[in-house]
Amino acid sequence: MKPRLVVVTSSPAEVVRCAGGWLFDRAMAGWEVLVLTAGGGDTRPLRILGTCAIDLETALALPIRGPRPHAIAVGADLFSAHGQVQDRVLRALEEGKAEVRFWGDPWPEELDPGVSPPVAHRLSVAARAFKTEALGAAACPTEICEATEMFRLTVSARSLGKA
Repeated sequence: MKPRLVVVTSSPAEVVRCAGGWLFDRAMAGWEVLVLTAGGGDTRPLRILGTCAIDLETALALPIRGPRPHAIAVGADLFSAHGQVQDRVLRALEEGKAEVRFWGDPWPEELDPGVSPPVAHRLSVAARAFKTEALGAAACPTEICEATEMFRLTVSARSLGKA
């Protein structure tokens, strides 16, 4: 079975800007990458990166079935603003079975700020090329495609201040 990554974002353009290279690298490494988007929008940039896109509200309305994700990535702003997303991510952290990765600011108050210093993902050459194409499809400036993307990681209930 392929490892599964679930990504939660406010828009396709946001996740392409902040994590597009990492998503491409995961997809090319054999991961199933599913992007849940809250803001609608054109999903073509996500397909360029090798991911599948689903509307966030539709996904949240469905019962949870099948294997749990091995990793979750979420925009910090959406985590803080969307109660149902926050509940599901916190539940995954309490279960301790998935790495949870955040991008952006502000850092969620619900999480211990000292858990993880920023972690850089160095994009492969292919990831930079595909991210540049996805940025163009998302009507974002293509010159912002840098060699690394920054994340904060949490992997257990310790990140909740409960351990």
